[in-house]
Amino acid sequence: MDTLALKRTANEVRKGIVTAVHSAKSGHPGGSLSAADILTYLYFEEMNIDPKNPKKPDRDRFVLSKGHIAPGFYSTLAQRGFFPVEDLTSLRHVGSYLQGHPDMKHIPGVDMSSGSLGQGISAAVGMALSAKLDNASYRVYTLLGDGEIQEGQVWEASMFAGARKLDNLVVIVDNNGLQIDGKIEDVCSPYPIVDKFKAFNFNVIEIDAHDFEQIEDAFKKARETKGMPTAIVAKSTKGKGVSFMENQAGWHGNAPNDEQYAQAMADLDKISESLK
Repeated sequence: MDTLALKRTANEVRKGIVTAVHSAKSGHPGGSLSAADILTYLYFEEMNIDPKNPKKPDRDRFVLSKGHIAPGFYSTLAQRGFFPVEDLTSLRHVGSYLQGHPDMKHIPGVDMSSGSLGQGISAAVGMALSAKLDNASYRVYTLLGDGEIQEGQVWEASMFAGARKLDNLVVIVDNNGLQIDGKIEDVCSPYPIVDKFKAFNFNVIEIDAHDFEQIEDAFKKARETKGMPTAIVAKSTKGKGVSFMENQAGWHGNAPNDEQYAQAMADLDKISESLK
């Protein structure tokens, strides 16, 4: 693992997020920015994928259960070569294939359409079960929001995954502590997240979502775990990398204006300079 290269890539992913949401004048930057390092690691280190052959049968599958952070997903896919980075500015525009939520029929690299919170993990569990039934080698990854896990369907899917011992499944929770209405513990606390997943027979790992060494170690341990699925609870900072967005629930679903866009890009350019 080249940690410096991953940090540079993640920063470019963040630039793409801010650019896309600014161009669309709508979207979800906060959670996209908090998940950028996890998404970068998945697509540049962890997963068996091929941008030139997005539907290859033995590819690892990824489901963005918190589908509203499509800007983060799209920016990662673009950096990885699934489609041109320049297309990010078409986000949410009429006629664009880059819709406000992931669309498996029109976007290269998207394995499952998502957006209705709680449902993505169920699709991922089904994919993991399918791999087991077919004796297939691919692994399945799904990214959830910590606000999303207030949905009951998440726990039905988790109960099934644990009962079926789906050790080819990795559930990642982007634990940035904030959702559209404020702090998750004030809205409808999902804590203790770790204990809940353990109760459903998951191997649970807690990490700093912005530390690539911890991220690498967690996914390595997930691969080594047999007989149970893994949940990675990744403590993150909402709006990571953009000074005025960090830890601000108001940036869950708002787009920066021109002045804010310039400031955000200046923040990210400063990070780029520090990584040279």
